[in-house]
Amino acid sequence: MLRRMDFLLLGITIVLTLFGLAMIASVSVFESYQITLRLTEQGLRDVPSNSFYLWRSFRHVIVGFTAMSITMLIPYHLWKQLAFPLFGLSLLLLFSVFIPGIRADYGTANSWLRIGFISLQPSEFLKLTLIFYLALWLQKREQLIGTWKEGFIPFASLLSISAILVALQPDLGSFLVIGSIAVVMFFIAGGNIFHVILGGTIASILGLPLILQKDYIRNRFLAFISPNDLSISETIGFQIKQALIAIGSGGFFGVGYGKSIQKFGYLPEVQADTIFAAMAEELGFLRLLIILAMYSIFVVRGYKIAREAPDRFGFMVATGITTWIAFQTLLNVAVNLSLFPLTGITLPFISYGGSSLVSLLIGVGVLLNISMHSTEEASLARRSTRRPFRLINA
Repeated sequence: MLRRMDFLLLGITIVLTLFGLAMIASVSVFESYQITLRLTEQGLRDVPSNSFYLWRSFRHVIVGFTAMSITMLIPYHLWKQLAFPLFGLSLLLLFSVFIPGIRADYGTANSWLRIGFISLQPSEFLKLTLIFYLALWLQKREQLIGTWKEGFIPFASLLSISAILVALQPDLGSFLVIGSIAVVMFFIAGGNIFHVILGGTIASILGLPLILQKDYIRNRFLAFISPNDLSISETIGFQIKQALIAIGSGGFFGVGYGKSIQKFGYLPEVQADTIFAAMAEELGFLRLLIILAMYSIFVVRGYKIAREAPDRFGFMVATGITTWIAFQTLLNVAVNLSLFPLTGITLPFISYGGSSLVSLLIGVGVLLNISMHSTEEASLARRSTRRPFRLINA
């Protein structure tokens, strides 16, 4: 069984994750020193350190690789049985972020929970549990997905529950990723294109006003619309301006690993959602192309696993996980290139963020398990068992 695993996809995942650890070691030194200096002044540490985020990321990687190894060996059919309870648990955790005393007040959004000494971001795990539940739901309604009453209305209702809870935090990045995953899975399952467009419109009408009620998110859109206004670029547009400076400074070959200037307080959240800009500064355009090529190969292999999956559930789960990683990567890169307003979304496998990394590696483990069962023969057998819709109504 293991010999049929997609070792190329596994290798790319490991390389990107370890590369992310190396980049965090380089770009987070200033932010690490600043946060540990404050902790030292509060009497919570003995001395400041440049490796605060590195060691935390190292622990995230260990937990993530362990979780990936486990899910890689668990038969993916088990997630069909656990889809509903896991999805329900994710929604419960999302509700909990609005409860004072349970939520962890990080940053400007209500997105984190603190459970003992562990903090987690439920919206990251919702992406995976939503994929499981949607795959199960779409499989059961395979012949009815294209209908209005039995297909679109229940799908829109299901998506609205998840999207609105994320929008209320507000978390624009996760809102967009969750919506994209759901829409792609619905369309691939046989959804009507007009229903897809209508669903996207409804989600925007319901979700964006909730997200835009926060001043800082409205400012992000304002900075995106008017990037050349000096009063904006030096204030609310400062982060994206510095990201573009970092990318431009890298040129073709970069300034060299560890030699970024922007990481010294100029580029906020450099180890998280703007790490791509710091990578461009240190590595340059040509080396960055290698990283982007690895993401591209990952996506191609992921969709290949989906195409050759032996059953409908495996096909939908593999499609959902691959779409998740593909869209989140594109969104992060677009934000850093000022092609989209700031969202706070991480670059998969590379950015700092425990919940993001662990949930992604769990998803990769599931994808690898599906690859163990994926063959061209199994794919043909799966397709031959599908009955056309007209036979159901005949």
